[in-house]
Amino acid sequence: MNAGDYKYLWMDGVKYKKPTEVSAPEYVDLLMEWIEAQLNDEQIFPLQVGTPFSKDFILRIRKIFQRLFRIYAHIYLAHFPQMVQLGAEAHLNTCFKHFIYFVEEFHLIDAVELEPLRVHIVSLMGKNTTLFDDKE
Repeated sequence: MNAGDYKYLWMDGVKYKKPTEVSAPEYVDLLMEWIEAQLNDEQIFPLQVGTPFSKDFILRIRKIFQRLFRIYAHIYLAHFPQMVQLGAEAHLNTCFKHFIYFVEEFHLIDAVELEPLRVHIVSLMGKNTTLFDDKE
């Protein structure tokens, strides 16, 4: 899957043991299935109150958000004209802005991973973002 000049390969360690090129629709489908499996795994997301989360919980959450960001990057860089044509750009921007606020609040994605949409993020967030402060 591509997002402008960036290429995202899929690897899940199970069916795809090596980074593998897949189409955008396939990447999205694989990602949604992978996230669902993560959410349903009680070793990662315990159901019982008081059960501790795994030591790598934050790393797993960060990976989920990193991969979700890639979907946004693909949509913005490959399909934004279609979003405008459908009249959906305001909704897309609002969803993405909430996503970025959450990512920023909990430090879920490194700035280098956000580079494909840096200009768009700065445009949407204005001076309200500190995501790229250490890079400027």
